[in-house]
Amino acid sequence: MLFGKYHIVIFKEGMSGSRSLRVRGWLAPFFCVLVLALVVANVWLLQRFLESVHLEESLSDVSRTLEDERQRFMQLTERVTEVGSDLERVRRFDDKLRIMMHMESDPAEVGEEREDFSHVYLPLHRQELAARKMRDFLDRLSHAARLEEVKQQDLLLALRENREILSAMPSIWPVTGFVSSGFGWRAALFGGGGGHFHKGLDISNQVGTTIVAPAQGKVTMAGPDGAYGNSVEIDHGAGIVTKYGHMQRCAVTVGTWVKRGEVIGYIGMTGRTTGPHLHYEVRLNGVPVDPMRYILQ
Repeated sequence: MLFGKYHIVIFKEGMSGSRSLRVRGWLAPFFCVLVLALVVANVWLLQRFLESVHLEESLSDVSRTLEDERQRFMQLTERVTEVGSDLERVRRFDDKLRIMMHMESDPAEVGEEREDFSHVYLPLHRQELAARKMRDFLDRLSHAARLEEVKQQDLLLALRENREILSAMPSIWPVTGFVSSGFGWRAALFGGGGGHFHKGLDISNQVGTTIVAPAQGKVTMAGPDGAYGNSVEIDHGAGIVTKYGHMQRCAVTVGTWVKRGEVIGYIGMTGRTTGPHLHYEVRLNGVPVDPMRYILQ
């Protein structure tokens, strides 16, 4: 029967005549199998489509999660870098105070490596390594903070025991303005070859700007002083003397005891100068030193 031949006659209602079809017996099962295969294929394709949609949604969720983790990681890295910078600033402040108090720094700090953590986080595929480095850095940072706390306690004790010395330290700016010439060697300003050693800071501002004492002390000189013009010298004790040159006028007299922040004169252009500014010197046992060594602000 499967391979037999069949003759199908088709009559149309209301019309005479007919049509006939000749088919083989195997066509019917073939079409059934074909339809079943198409149904199965469509079901399978539908399942794959639904799985791909679900997978795409999961991949999108994972991508968002990774991006959020990356953002948090970057924020944490920036915070760690900021904390490291703050600790470095505290160390520099500590070093400056120790110099002022004539206290030696810890030899172990000389040449100590400073971690630069600003670029270790970028490749996402290396986050595990970056996280491990960050943990190591945080451990070192915590250890350094504890050591710094101990050092600050020692320094605080020294400051309490030497309040008079601290009050005599020229630790504030004597005048507002900008530093037009720093401490050290510089080219000659009035022609001629070579240069000369500048013994202090030149702080420029308008004529008449007030000048204050950066620490308490006794005025030992006030008046004209050659190339310095109108100038003032203050003896702060402990071998520290400050000098102020090119003043418009002095506001103190010899023998006056001044306190930190008290007005001692005004910026001018007296003496040998190219413009209105204050020439500010700090001398330790008669030797000029960089005033920035003492300024804490």
